[in-house]
Amino acid sequence: MPTVHREGGFVVRIYTHEHEPPHVHVLRDDAVVKVSLGDEDTGSEGMEVRGMRDPDVVRAVRIVEADWREFLERWEEIHG
Repeated sequence: MPTVHREGGFVVRIYTHEHEPPHVHVLRDDAVVKVSLGDEDTGSEGMEVRGMRDPDVVRAVRIVEADWREFLERWEEIHG
C-alpha cells in the first residue's frame, strides 16, 4: 500500500490490490475516508467513511482535489 502523499496529519494511500473506480484512502489517526479521484467534470468525493469526523472528511477531500491528477497518474501506474 504505497503512501503517495502526507499533509497536515493526513496520509494518502493507494492500495495495490484494489478495484475501479480510481480512488485513494485518506487516513488520519485511526480514521479513514475512501475518496474517488473523479475527473475534470465530476471531481473528487468521499465514497466511504470510517470513524472520521465531518470536518476532517472535508479536509481529506480537499487534499485529494488539490492533487487529483497526480493521484490518478499514480493509480494508473499501480493498476495499469
